[in-house]
Amino acid sequence: MEPEKILNISVDCVVFGYDINTKSLNVLLIKRFLEREEEVLVNDYVLTGYHVYQKETLDETATRVLKELTGLTDQYKKQFKAFGNPDRLTNEKDLIWIRNEGFNSRTITIAYYFLLKTDDVDLKNNKYQAKWFPVNDLPELGFDHEKIILEAYEDLKTKCLSEPIIFKLLPDKFTINEVQDLYQSILGIEIDNRNFRRKLIKKKYIIALDEKQVGVSKRPAQLYMFSLDLYEKMFKKNYLINI
Repeated sequence: MEPEKILNISVDCVVFGYDINTKSLNVLLIKRFLEREEEVLVNDYVLTGYHVYQKETLDETATRVLKELTGLTDQYKKQFKAFGNPDRLTNEKDLIWIRNEGFNSRTITIAYYFLLKTDDVDLKNNKYQAKWFPVNDLPELGFDHEKIILEAYEDLKTKCLSEPIIFKLLPDKFTINEVQDLYQSILGIEIDNRNFRRKLIKKKYIIALDEKQVGVSKRPAQLYMFSLDLYEKMFKKNYLINI
């Protein structure tokens, strides 16, 4: 028996993934399709999400939704905003979908975003017809999900400048150029290569490895890793007021 749902509270998950080959920051979306008597009523994409169960926390709902979509758990996640505009689900095709699914048209959703590597998700047999889309080239979206994605993206831009969350999007071993490419992809700007490299390799939590790239046609680059332990030791929270 399925747990009891809270019918007007849901969680929606913006799943960001970085493709290191195309240097693209992507969003994982699922197909929304409804056909009746050979007439297509709804055909677009949406974020993955679901109702909150009575006996679970919001974080537990978000983790459950991500696992059902990707099979992954223990990924970086952040709850960033609640969306409760009375008109958020009143588009004609959204109302058709809501009536078909028996959803509450006055649903408040709590939005999270997750960070992961695109290669970690196997989409071949995904029952939701999930697909990666570049964050700057989104398809037609249902509900208010474009707004949710764009607000998540803005939050990610701010967050990545103050915390080392971008390493959640990179392989465990990476080059300096790959870090720079990721920052440029997220922020949408060009970064001076020499200045960026000099600053990054001075960080004690960026550890140079005795390894270089393999399987590349050009000159193999030095590999590095991020040490969360060193980072946390260096940036202990200080609750004293500095005057």
